[in-house]
Amino acid sequence: MGYLRLRQICLVAKDLAPVEAQITATLGTEVCYRDPGVGKYGLHNALWALGGTFLEVVAPKDPNSDTAAGRYLTRRKGNGGYMYILDCDDLDARREHFKAMDTRIVQDLHSGDEAIWSEAIHLHPRDTGGCLLSIDRHSGGENTMGGYHWAGPNWQEKANADIVIAGATMQCDDPEATAERWSFLLRRPVLDAGNNVRVMSTDNAQATFTPLADDRGEGLTVVQLKCRDPQAIAANAERAGVRVGNPDAGHTLSLCGTRFVLS
Repeated sequence: MGYLRLRQICLVAKDLAPVEAQITATLGTEVCYRDPGVGKYGLHNALWALGGTFLEVVAPKDPNSDTAAGRYLTRRKGNGGYMYILDCDDLDARREHFKAMDTRIVQDLHSGDEAIWSEAIHLHPRDTGGCLLSIDRHSGGENTMGGYHWAGPNWQEKANADIVIAGATMQCDDPEATAERWSFLLRRPVLDAGNNVRVMSTDNAQATFTPLADDRGEGLTVVQLKCRDPQAIAANAERAGVRVGNPDAGHTLSLCGTRFVLS
C-alpha cells in the first residue's frame, strides 16, 4: 500500500538570523542543512531535522528585492507559516491526477544524483487554498531516515529523535471548501470536527482547517510537535526569550509568527 506523509513544514521570515537562533535554542537542535537551491528564488534558509520530519525557515536574502516570499510576508503582515510539504511513493500518478483536476503546477522539480534525490510538485496556492502545498518523492522511499536531498547528504547526524512534527493548522476563508479541495487533490477523507473546523489525516499527521482568527488572511498558523519532554522544550523557549503560553492550557510557543503546540 502506498504512503502519504507530512515530511516538512516551511515558515517564512523577514530576517533569518534571529528566528534561526530562537528555533535552535528552543528545540535544542542544530541546523542540519542550508539548501543552496533556494538561492534561485532570492532566498536563504535553515533546516532542522526532527525525527524523520523537517522544519524549515526561508527568508529573502535582500529584504528590498522582489521575491514571492517577500510578497507573501507583506500580504500576511509578517513572519508566519508558508508551506505544507508531503511525500508519497506515487508522484507520477498524482501528477496526472492534479492535471485532470485542472490544478496548476507551478514547480515540477527533480534534484540530486543517483544515490540521493528528491522530486517535488508545488501546486498553485489559488488552486489549493490554505497555504502553499507541495507533494514530494525521495530516494529514501518508505524509510523516513533515508535519502532526502533537500536536507543534504548527512542530515541524519543532526536529527533530534525526541521531536517530530505531527500536524499543522491552516486558517481559511472557507474551511469546509478548502478542506474538500485538499481532500479531492490528495484523495484523503475529511472529518467534520465541529465549529466549522475540518481535519484531514495523512499516514503520520493531520491537516486542520479552521475559520480566520485574525486579520492576516489565509495561511498556516499552527504547528503541532510531538515531544518526548514538552516541559523541557518550553523551558528552553523561555530562556531564549520566546513567548510561551500558560502551561495549564498545554505547552504552546510563538516562533516565527506561528503558534507551536507541544504534546
